[in-house]
Amino acid sequence: MTDTQPRFRDFNLDERLQRGIDELGFEHCTGIQGEALPRTLKGHDLIGQAQTGTGKTAAFLITAIQRMLENPIPHEQRYASEPRVLALAPTRELALQIARDAEALTRFSNHNVVTTVGGMNYDRQRQQIRHEAIDILVATPGRLLDFLGSKDVFLDQLDLLILDEADRMLDMGFIPDVKKIIRHCTPKERRQTVLFSATFNQDVLNLASMWSQNAEFIEIEPETKAAERVEQHFFTVSDNDKFKVLVNYLNRHDVSRAIVFANRRDQTRRLDEGLRQRGVSSALLSGEIAQNQRLKTLNNFKSGRVRVLVATDVAARGIHVENVSHVFNYNLPDNPEDYVHRIGRTGRAGAYGTSVTLAGEDDSFVLPDLETYLDQKLSFVRPPDDLMASISDARTARSESTETAQETGSEQ
Repeated sequence: MTDTQPRFRDFNLDERLQRGIDELGFEHCTGIQGEALPRTLKGHDLIGQAQTGTGKTAAFLITAIQRMLENPIPHEQRYASEPRVLALAPTRELALQIARDAEALTRFSNHNVVTTVGGMNYDRQRQQIRHEAIDILVATPGRLLDFLGSKDVFLDQLDLLILDEADRMLDMGFIPDVKKIIRHCTPKERRQTVLFSATFNQDVLNLASMWSQNAEFIEIEPETKAAERVEQHFFTVSDNDKFKVLVNYLNRHDVSRAIVFANRRDQTRRLDEGLRQRGVSSALLSGEIAQNQRLKTLNNFKSGRVRVLVATDVAARGIHVENVSHVFNYNLPDNPEDYVHRIGRTGRAGAYGTSVTLAGEDDSFVLPDLETYLDQKLSFVRPPDDLMASISDARTARSESTETAQETGSEQ
């Protein structure tokens, strides 16, 4: 964000919305906001390519709130169960983050923001959508389909449809659900559609053209594909030594708050158990954890009661926690963009951070694609001796080789 970008006040937004923006401390637009808002505020459909963390959420929420303020509907003409704006997101964490941002921006406009996501109290959500006039509905596909099927919510009065992280929805197999949802929506000729995606393959583009009308396309390249404020370290480690190196690194004094990424749920579960056995204050964040427990875990991590979060990429989507000192890649993700997303969890808000990648034999297969994406040759070194030191202690009778084989070898 620089002074070359337009200010939010340049758009002559409704003062109630502008007050919400001011309260959040926002003055100048980010790149995606500066490109999107002149188009979306005029009512144009938009297809935007932008990475997580670029400010796209505020871009579509500002458009939604301004649109409702310019076209108010008298209270007596409003009915429960009929949202004016639908924001669809692939994960619960992202949906909850969108809802929090929406509540902050509507602080002075008194619009009603309702969230329907899986893993949280079904009956409470059902009562809310049945009995409240909804301005902005933020939802994940599965739970929204449930409410559409039970005729608890109706989407034929939508003014604006927002589809966030369309590529992630495709990757997670949600597209059939999204197609069913869109069939319930106001026809595209009578609504505005805004779609954002970090990447655009042909499948996403085909879907975007089906769901929008005369959409304008914008693409915002990240300022740097690998965060400038993140010091990156790459270690060549055998699969049997990874856990040992991780524990020794976590025991360093400068690791104040860390996220450990692994590719699979079973892997994160074993890592979390192993770390806690070694006295590391750790918690698990994966798709198999109940939503109320995930929220509790995140709050414990933010407050410092938990020092290390072990997570999958999908579970960590939409997580924004300040002061994460280190990110660890227990293995490299198959998608190079997920690597950038991972290390972007540290080095935020002007702070500096460190990422540590532990690359074993299987990780070598994804290295060429990662180097091409980052446009740099990555330099791997053997871990220093202090990281390779034995971590065996009296709390386990198993040998280090057996322990690490269970942690890593059987899962690769």
